[in-house]
Amino acid sequence: MVFSTVLLKLVDWLLYHLLANSCYRAERKMRNHGFFLKNPSLKSSPQVPFSSPFPNLTKCGNLEGRVSQTLVCDIQNTLLNNSQSFFPYFMLVAFEGGSIIRALLLLLSCPILFVLDYEFKLRTMVFITFCGLKVKNMEVVSRAVLPKFYLENLNPKVYDVWASTGNRVVFTSVPRVMVEGFLKEYLGVGDVVGTELHTVGKYFSGLVSGPGLVVKHRAVKELFGEKKPDIGIGSWRPHDHLFLSFCKEAYVMNSSEDNGVMPRDKYPKPLVFHDGRLAFLPTPLATLCMFMWLPPAIILAIFRIFVGICLPYKLSIFFGFWSGMRLRVKGVNHSGTDSGKGHHVLYVCTHRTLLDPVFLGTALMKPLTAVTYSLSKMSELMAPIKTVSLTRDRKQDGETMQSLLSEGDLVVCPEGTTCREPYLLRFSSLFAELTDEIVPVAVNTHVTMFYGTTASGLKCLDPIFFLMNPRPSYYVHVLGKLPRELTCAGGKSSFEVANYIQRQLADALGFECTNLTRKDKYMMLAGNEGVVQDKKKKP
Repeated sequence: MVFSTVLLKLVDWLLYHLLANSCYRAERKMRNHGFFLKNPSLKSSPQVPFSSPFPNLTKCGNLEGRVSQTLVCDIQNTLLNNSQSFFPYFMLVAFEGGSIIRALLLLLSCPILFVLDYEFKLRTMVFITFCGLKVKNMEVVSRAVLPKFYLENLNPKVYDVWASTGNRVVFTSVPRVMVEGFLKEYLGVGDVVGTELHTVGKYFSGLVSGPGLVVKHRAVKELFGEKKPDIGIGSWRPHDHLFLSFCKEAYVMNSSEDNGVMPRDKYPKPLVFHDGRLAFLPTPLATLCMFMWLPPAIILAIFRIFVGICLPYKLSIFFGFWSGMRLRVKGVNHSGTDSGKGHHVLYVCTHRTLLDPVFLGTALMKPLTAVTYSLSKMSELMAPIKTVSLTRDRKQDGETMQSLLSEGDLVVCPEGTTCREPYLLRFSSLFAELTDEIVPVAVNTHVTMFYGTTASGLKCLDPIFFLMNPRPSYYVHVLGKLPRELTCAGGKSSFEVANYIQRQLADALGFECTNLTRKDKYMMLAGNEGVVQDKKKKP
C-alpha cells in the first residue's frame, strides 16, 4: 500500500514537470521566438527585460576605499559573460572528464533541456554529466581545463568592482566542484557556496546532496546572519532581486549589454598552462558541429598522415595545402649548410606540438633527426623523420645528441615539453654545450577545434587530434645562425647561450619568457612530474 502511494506521487510529479509544466514553458518559448509565423496575432510581444529596482552596475561610483568591504555575487550571469546557460561548462566536464559518449548524451538532451525549468534543467545536466564520473577526473578538469574558458569569458566590468574589494563570496546554484578551484586560485574568493553533489566512494552518483540546489537569498542569510554584505551584484532576472535585497549596496548586470572581453594582460593571474582537447567553448550549436565534423575529420587526418609520410616534400606541401593545412615559412635561406669537418647544424625550436620537427623538415625540404622525451610507439611509427628518445640523464643525452650531430642535422626543443599559450618555458642549456653551429627556429601553431597536445590524456593521439582540425596552421621562422661570439666557443656559458636564444625566439613570436619548467606544467595539470617510470625497476 505504501509502495503504491509513493509510486503514484512520483508519477504525478513527473507528469507535472515533463508534461504539463514543461509543455507550457515550451509553448511560451515558441511564442517568444516567433514560431507562430502564419498568424501574427499569436506572437507574443517582444521580450522586455524585467524592470529592476536596483541600478545598473555602470552606476557604481568610486571604487577606491573599498578594500575593507565584502562583495557577494554569482558566477553565472554575473562574473561570466554569456552564461545564461551553464551548458558549455557541463559539456567540458562531460567531454574532458568523462568520454565522448557522455558528451553526446548531454548534447542529445538539449531538446529536453529547452523545455524544462531552471531547477529541473540543472538537475538533468548534473545527472548526465556526473553520474559515474570519477571524483579524481573532475578535480583534473577543474584544475586544468575550466580556468581557461572562465578567464576568456570573465566580465571586465564586474571584475573591476570585484578587484576593488577585500573580501569576496560567491553564491551559486551550479555545482561547487565546477567553480571553486577557479574562484579561489584565480580570483581570490574567500568562500564559495554552491550546490553539493552526492558521491559514492570515488564516484559521483549524479544526484544533488543535502538540501538540494543552493537558494542564494537563503544562503546569504545563513552565512551573514544579521550583518549585511556591503556590495551585491546580480543579474536583472527577478530571482536575483531577493538575494540583492540583503546587501547594503546592490547592482544588476543587463545580459543584453556588450561587456567586452577581458584582455589577456588584465587576467588576475597569467594563464600559462591548461589541458584538454577542445579549443572552443562547446555551446550546443558548436558541439553539434564538432560531432558532425568528426567522421570526415578522421578520414582527413589519415589522408594528411599518408601525405606527410609517403610523398616528397613539394607534393606533401601541395596536397597538405589542398586539404586545408597552412604552412607559413620565413627565413628558409638560413637553413644552414654543413660547416665542414663532419659538423652539422643544430636547430633549436620552440615546442608547440610533437609535429614541430616534421614541419621544420618540410619547410626546409631536407631530412632531419629529432630528439624527444617519452614518445609513444604510435607517434614513432607515424613520424616521417628519424626520432631518437632521450633518457633525461644529462651526460648520456649529451653523448647521444653529439653522436647524432656527427651524422646529420639535428632538431632539439629545449623547453622539454609543449606550451599552448604565448609563453616560453625555461630552456635547458645542454644543447649549447654540443656545437657552435646553432640555428634558432621560432615555431607557432593555430587550431580552431582540437588541441594537439595533452598532459593527462593519451599522447599517442596528439598528432591525430591536431590533423583533425579543419584548417590547422603552422608558422616556422628560421632565424639567422647564432654568431660564434655568442656561443660557448666564443666564451659564453651554456646558460647565457640558452637564455639569449630563449629571448630571441620570444621576441620573434611576441611571446613572454618564463622560468617555468616541464615539472611545473605536469604538477599543475596532471599532479605528477611527467616522468614515465620504468616498470622493470623496483620501487
